[in-house]
Amino acid sequence: MLNALIIEDEKPAMEVLVKKLSEVSIPVNIKARLNSVKESIEYMSIHPEADIIFSDVQLADGLSFDIFSQTGVQSPVIFITGYDDYMMMAFENNGIDYLLKPVDIADLEKSLLKYNKLQEHFSTSNVQAPVENLLKFVSQRKKTRLLVKKGLENIALRLEDIALIYTQNKLVYVIDNCSKKYIADKTLSELEDELDDTTFFRVNRQYIININYVKSFKTFEKVKLLIDIAIPDINHSIVISQETAPAFRKWMHDA
Repeated sequence: MLNALIIEDEKPAMEVLVKKLSEVSIPVNIKARLNSVKESIEYMSIHPEADIIFSDVQLADGLSFDIFSQTGVQSPVIFITGYDDYMMMAFENNGIDYLLKPVDIADLEKSLLKYNKLQEHFSTSNVQAPVENLLKFVSQRKKTRLLVKKGLENIALRLEDIALIYTQNKLVYVIDNCSKKYIADKTLSELEDELDDTTFFRVNRQYIININYVKSFKTFEKVKLLIDIAIPDINHSIVISQETAPAFRKWMHDA
């Protein structure tokens, strides 16, 4: 029997999903019913991870993706939502399937069958820990987008379009290749850990840069380096210290 969590902020939708899960051929034991980002983070921080999570995307207090980024939970997720705008983000946040409401029993059966097939696949390499292997696979898929905000709008920005990330006045800003500015919910250190270090480099405490937008660099104050970013209307003086300069040169050389 699969131990499951449901994250859904609409009571009727929650009740319908619970009823349909009781009718699928694969036994599902619902460990908890959660209805917000805040409640889910609090629950997951103190309880063991479930075998699988059924989650809406848009909750009353934010997007469910924030739950997984803030808790580090690696359980596979079947996202069930009324919107198709977040599909790419879903598969970068532990998602193994993306269903649109109103979901029917046949869709749930197919999603659970996909879970079982993934579990069986990974059990061939380690019969003692098939679920652990599946969770590792889900959590380590390469990130291709970053969720950012512009006003009240949440935007899934492609990493390849991000030229520069920097922090100022305790906020983290993201600049794309069209010089548009967005706000990220994560710290610079958290982003540094998540981003591919062959493409992104933390040049100092304030900046992370994308190698594809480094126009040039030159010696500055004899021992430092000054970076020129190939984006119009970007007036940032990005300086690399003497201590970091060798690692930056090697990063540029190895790219």
